Amino acid sequence: MDSHGRVLRDLRVSVTDRCNFRCLYCLPETDAAAGFQQALFRPGLAPPAAPPVPRWQGKPPPLSFDDIERAVRIAVQLGIEKVRLTGGEPLLQPQLPALVQKIAGLPGLRDLAMTTNGWRFLEKGQALRDAGLRRVSFSLDSLDRDNFKKITGRDALSVVLAAIELAQKIGLQPVKVNAVIIRGLNDHEIVPLAQFARDRQLSLRFIEFMPLDSGRVWNKDLVVSGVEILRRLQERLSLQPVASANPSETARRWALDGGAGEVGIIAPVTEPFCGHCNRLRLTADGKIRTCLFSAVEHDLGAVLRDGASDEAIRGFLQGVVWQKEARHHIGEPDFIQPARTMSRIGG
Repeated sequence: MDSHGRVLRDLRVSVTDRCNFRCLYCLPETDAAAGFQQALFRPGLAPPAAPPVPRWQGKPPPLSFDDIERAVRIAVQLGIEKVRLTGGEPLLQPQLPALVQKIAGLPGLRDLAMTTNGWRFLEKGQALRDAGLRRVSFSLDSLDRDNFKKITGRDALSVVLAAIELAQKIGLQPVKVNAVIIRGLNDHEIVPLAQFARDRQLSLRFIEFMPLDSGRVWNKDLVVSGVEILRRLQERLSLQPVASANPSETARRWALDGGAGEVGIIAPVTEPFCGHCNRLRLTADGKIRTCLFSAVEHDLGAVLRDGASDEAIRGFLQGVVWQKEARHHIGEPDFIQPARTMSRIGG
């Protein structure tokens, strides 16, 4: 429990800070990505040069699987019930099924999920399912091949669609799809994406564009608000609200056409849900983050490497959680974008 009375139940574990995609809202390191805002809002200006590839890219995460398993085990003993494996791109971790197997059987863990871009899911999906993975979320920001390539830097739409189909076939449930909506880039696909979720019986999450990009070119004018997303959906589709018994759920949800799939809207920029946030994050290099937008980190990796006892680690985690921020400050004059970007935090 933190100092604001929130009970933390959800732990995000980044298993690598590497990624093989270069999404505009995360790692805009191509010329096309670096200049997309100028093209939309300042067409008279030439796009800036792409920033250099960060020096951290390609380095293995310093936490061993044993360290990750130990940290998760102790967190579960303290009340964590849900764990999500993230990256970078978690499927770039070659032995990920072995880590899943270590974590899946921990007493008290109710849910083990993963977020992925889907690129390597076809080759690893069944092994992950057999190891104990229960749910999966895919990033899918466009259903148009050219637009998908523009957004991600990869001509991989067909691969991701096949990965989604495989996830459903092998019994991961529910299969979720995440779409970050950016004005002028893919907001024209809001309804088609929802129709895709309806036709494939998927759970789709529309996510507002957040200031977590490595190019640091986030602009609030590019945010399509949750209210606007909902209005566009209601103009074209039949939506039925889905009640949730979990006050910490980040998405407002609607069933599509009588229950064939659903959509949810996650609006951290325009409708913050900080008051009910129950999440904690462990980065690939062993830092604990209490908020996506934290200005500070807590070095659990150093505690593990120092040979601390389980009791000492338990006390460390309790102390960190007590310091969890009351809220983020996006859109306020004193807001400072975190030093780490989404690819290095873990979504």
